[in-house]
Parts: sequence; C-alpha cells; structure tokens
Amino acid sequence: MAAGEKGQQARTIVFMAFGDSLTVGHQSPIWEDELPEPTPYTRFLKKKVDELLKQKGAIGVRVEFLNRGINGELTDDMVDRFDRDVLGPRPDFVIILGGSNDLGWGVDPTAVAANLANMYGEALRHEVKPVACTVPSVLGYDEGIQPRLQLNQTIKRLSAEFGITCVDLFSATNDSSGRLRKEYSNDGLHLSTKGYEAMADAIFSGAVCGIVSEFL
Repeated sequence: MAAGEKGQQARTIVFMAFGDSLTVGHQSPIWEDELPEPTPYTRFLKKKVDELLKQKGAIGVRVEFLNRGINGELTDDMVDRFDRDVLGPRPDFVIILGGSNDLGWGVDPTAVAANLANMYGEALRHEVKPVACTVPSVLGYDEGIQPRLQLNQTIKRLSAEFGITCVDLFSATNDSSGRLRKEYSNDGLHLSTKGYEAMADAIFSGAVCGIVSEFL
C-alpha cells in the first residue's frame, strides 16, 4: 500500500531501545564539561528515520523511538523489568543491548547470554520483534575484549536460532586491534557523541532502515 494513498490510515511504528548506560547515551565527565548531557543513539536514529520518510514521501507512516535505558544495569536487572518496561508498553520492535556491565563485574558470558536469550524469547512470545545488538569493545583494558568477543559470538548464534536481526555494534565501533576506537570514547567504556552516532548508523543500516522500508 503506497504511503499517502487516499483513505490510508496513518501507521505508527514504535521502536523501544532497552538497555544500560549505552542506551541512555551516558557520557563520562571531561575537563570542559563535568556534567555532559546524554546523547542517546535513539536521538540520531530518529533523525535518520525522519529523513528516510521525507525522502520517500511517506506521509502515512510515523516512527517513534522510546528509550528505556538505565545506567549501571546488569542483564539480570533488565530481565526483572522486561515485563513492565517492554511487554507492558508493547512496542512493535525492541532493540536489546546489554551485557557490558555484567562483563565488567566478571559475570560469565554464558550467564549473560542466557539472560539475553530470555528477553529475545519473551519478546517473540508477546509479538514484539526483538533486534539483538552485540556489545561494543573497550579501550585501555585489553583483558575485557575476549569476554566481549565470546559473548558477541553467542549473541550472533542466538539471533540465528531465534530468527531475529542482529546488529554488530562491536565491529561498528572498534579499530583494527579490536579495541574501542579512541574517537568514540573518553573513558574507554562509554561512548562519545560521535560514538553514539556511529551506533545509530549501524542500527539504522543493519535493522531499522529495512524494517521501516517494509511499511512504505
């Protein structure tokens, strides 16, 4: 059905971003700014999608992004609030990014993957389509890279098993050594505005653009 067709009922597509501080868009304090404003990737995703709709002349489609990120959360915490914050609002799609904090606390990647699989499955059972994301790398702590690679490999395998889209944020933000790119972070863990823009680019091209295009 063509967008803007006479008599067409307007369609709203709702994406929810669900995760920890990387979903919040948290930035660590710097010398010039002790309380930097969060710059969530959803802000940049919204702009990219609005540009796409404008280019396509899709006046009958609207896309909304809800952000349900909480700083410091582990995937256990995400599972605990999944019913309330995801299944309750019932978005069309949920972008799930979690595990960085777990790995930082030494949680086994297998346990992290089990929590993520729980959320993928619950979303599908309630007719909310999940989009999986691998976790970005780190900078200044090389010991933390291998657990991320292990977790990310499992996330990709789970995505294939569940039949869901997986966006590789690790590859989108790392350098040739496997470390988080310097220009994407000022503390080696959280991203800069440029880093969150890179995340948005990857999620848009790897998932959201194709999803939205199906409705045009």
